[in-house]
Amino acid sequence: MSDSKLQVALIGCGNMGQHYGEVYSAYEDVDLVAIAEYNEVRRESVGERFGVKALYKNAEELFDDIVPDLAVVVLPVKYMKNAVIAAAQAGVKGVSAEKPIAATLADADAMIEACESRRIVFAGGSLQRAMREVQEAASWLNNGDYGQIVGASVHRFGGEISGGGCQHISVLRLLCDAEVAEVIGWGRPPEALAGDHDGDLHISGQFKMTNGVDVSVFAEETSSGGVEVWTEDALISWDWGPPKIYQGFDNNGARILAERPYTDDPWRRFGYLGASVRSFIDAVRAGVGPLAVSGHDLRQALEVAIAAKLSALRHAAPVSLPLEDRSLTLYPTPGRWEGFDQQGRQRTVADDAQRWLGDP
Repeated sequence: MSDSKLQVALIGCGNMGQHYGEVYSAYEDVDLVAIAEYNEVRRESVGERFGVKALYKNAEELFDDIVPDLAVVVLPVKYMKNAVIAAAQAGVKGVSAEKPIAATLADADAMIEACESRRIVFAGGSLQRAMREVQEAASWLNNGDYGQIVGASVHRFGGEISGGGCQHISVLRLLCDAEVAEVIGWGRPPEALAGDHDGDLHISGQFKMTNGVDVSVFAEETSSGGVEVWTEDALISWDWGPPKIYQGFDNNGARILAERPYTDDPWRRFGYLGASVRSFIDAVRAGVGPLAVSGHDLRQALEVAIAAKLSALRHAAPVSLPLEDRSLTLYPTPGRWEGFDQQGRQRTVADDAQRWLGDP
């Protein structure tokens, strides 16, 4: 691909959508040229903020008028599938989606197929696995720097196992360099287990990875948090930040924190979203991955969450992956599904201003 700037269209301009707009506006090799947003007041406000004049009510109107290089879909989950497939059918070079990717496995499959069949790069969004430090720790581990992986654990797998749980599963798969092959789960409380969304659902159990590693899963925070992977000599511990690496033991048998510096990330001010976006841009320019976060990663996280709940409903019966029934569904919380905030109301432009512009 030439050195010319990639044209970017932003589809969805809520709180997270504007964060994407901020990130893309900072990269010099892309131009944010179009915005789709159903809320007229927000549409005009965000267009003015980022200096974008091509404003549309929805993705369909946008693609009828312009075909950007990159389509960045930051919509509530309910509307994700149609926008991603519309982008693929329009002929973009790359499309990205936010987490969780869908509620139903078949919908996630359809998005991936629409992109793969057209050789379109399909990226994920704001997952911590995109952090440079997480990527580097995974490369050291997978290159055998610390020996063979012998075990792993997941902590705090609860509250939103398909929403926030995307983070845990995606980091686990990256560090283990393997897929989840089998899930055994216990769920609580009973009312959350009986519900149709993942809010307040907590899962404990065990995952078996395709490389044979057994993973203990804890709904609560233990003395550890996040994801841990260990070899005979080392422990890599991710807990919402740069992984800590322990190697060797002191005279008391306690692990020793290793000093291994990570490469500096010049876009650190944007957090892990900045790293995810940079990976997406570079993959499209190269015509192929690797992606720090892919649509496949988002689908795998959803599938593990669905399998965990299914196992819990079956009284901890083992569930093998991939799941044969692609109609299986696990809705995210109503806020993620339909776009409401945590208080159950739609965000306003005033909310946007307070969050991003510092207005009172």
